[in-house]
Amino acid sequence: MIKKFIDKLLGKSTPGTSRGKPHFGKREEVPASVHGINPELVDRRAADVVATLKQAGFEAYIVGGAVRDLLLGLRPKDFDVATNATPEQVKGLFRRAFIIGKRFRIVHVVHGRGREHEVIEVSTFRAYLDNAAAGQVAGNEKTSKAQLSGMQHAVDASGRVLRDNVWGPQDEDATRRDFTVNAMYYDPVSQIVVDYHKGLQDAKKKTLRMIGDPATRYREDPVRIIRAVRFAAKLGALGFSIEPKTAAPLVQSQALLAEVPQSRMFDEMLKLLQTGHAIATIEQLKKLGMSTGIYPLLDVVVERADTPFVNAALTDTDRRVGEGKPVAPSFLLACVLWEDVHKGWMERQNQRQHPLPALQDAIDDVFDKRIGDVSGRGKLAADMREIWVMQPRFEKRVGSGPFGMVDQLRFRAGFDFLRLRADVGEVEEALAEWWQDFQSASDDRRDDLMDQAREEQKARQKAQPVVKRVPRAAPAAGAAPRDAAASKAPMHDDAAAPLADGEAPKKRRRRRRKPGGGSSEGAASAAAGE
Repeated sequence: MIKKFIDKLLGKSTPGTSRGKPHFGKREEVPASVHGINPELVDRRAADVVATLKQAGFEAYIVGGAVRDLLLGLRPKDFDVATNATPEQVKGLFRRAFIIGKRFRIVHVVHGRGREHEVIEVSTFRAYLDNAAAGQVAGNEKTSKAQLSGMQHAVDASGRVLRDNVWGPQDEDATRRDFTVNAMYYDPVSQIVVDYHKGLQDAKKKTLRMIGDPATRYREDPVRIIRAVRFAAKLGALGFSIEPKTAAPLVQSQALLAEVPQSRMFDEMLKLLQTGHAIATIEQLKKLGMSTGIYPLLDVVVERADTPFVNAALTDTDRRVGEGKPVAPSFLLACVLWEDVHKGWMERQNQRQHPLPALQDAIDDVFDKRIGDVSGRGKLAADMREIWVMQPRFEKRVGSGPFGMVDQLRFRAGFDFLRLRADVGEVEEALAEWWQDFQSASDDRRDDLMDQAREEQKARQKAQPVVKRVPRAAPAAGAAPRDAAASKAPMHDDAAAPLADGEAPKKRRRRRRKPGGGSSEGAASAAAGE
């Protein structure tokens, strides 16, 4: 009784209360004969990291979504490793290893170099701590940097975890993970799966279930809201669905996302759209009643997902990911925001602005309104701008322009953008086909294509109506001149002479003064060519 009273005064939780010790689950070791994971699907470099850690006397497992995908017979895109070694101990075992992160310190073990390199993410088992006992700060990551620098476990006023670097045993590490199907551990050496929360059963039942109280877990890390949508979209094709208790607090918890740093939200939005399930993600957002309010730019994507151009871009992105081809966020976002850019561009041209400056101004406005500073106006913004600026240049197929275009670094992205525009009827199909041929043609074939483009240009010019210049009517007798300058201007005989039918008026030559002055008569003679 006295102990309970003291614990209450100190803010410690007691069993049976909402802040009581969580159920860490019972360790269950599932052999290969039961789980059926194919070892051939395991990344060799991830297995090597596990083996190195085990040889050094540490526990080590492949963990998270990779285990889930292996159980489903899928080849995981990424492999993460969990161990009881600290980040410093992990770093000391590998030649190319780097400790990253502040909120959640992990180690990146790098294999290979250049484009062929692979990063294996290694995390240390985390302790499950009661957030009521964590250090609390009034601000966030930016406003409380000095205070957070000395903390290992800290939360903000809303309960969102800002620091989580307290090491613990494996069972606590499993409990602090989000979904049961993501909380299993696979040892590629012994080929056993370690399961604490019936994740294997949920995988068989195709259920996405949150470990612990869902509302509390969303408050600890609101990004779990987005992860729930992403997993539901990715696994929905396999028959997975979110458990009702896990789905119930999603909409109500959306407001918590406002406290997440914009850079992290931007990255999470890209994960939703670039993991090969963009169309399914948008369907899930609508199904869950979350089509608006997660992130402003994502709201635009969902709003325009049914338009032909954006739908084609999302579908193409899903296709490329499915085929193992790279995708660039700059291309997809350029497609999503093209409607804004094109509208602003047309409005400025209607106001008699020159096309290129008008386009640049329209792009600047869209960046300010839709993206802000979250991209840092760095490579992402530069690539988007280049894709957009290329579009009017595709219309010009004479001179040396086409040869310079195909040599540009971002030409392929600009052309793919043009190709999508042609697919939805925004530009002529023949234009996209011409550039398709030109970029891969031989020099002789390119010369033929240039001749073809010149002939098409001449045909268009002939088809345009000829505008004849109408001679200015002579002033009526007794009519006063419009201004003094007009009354003093000399009247040439050829200007006053009537024109024959169909005859164009003669072009006047501008008079130029001779250097050093001279009489008006001499200037007139010079202008006439005498």
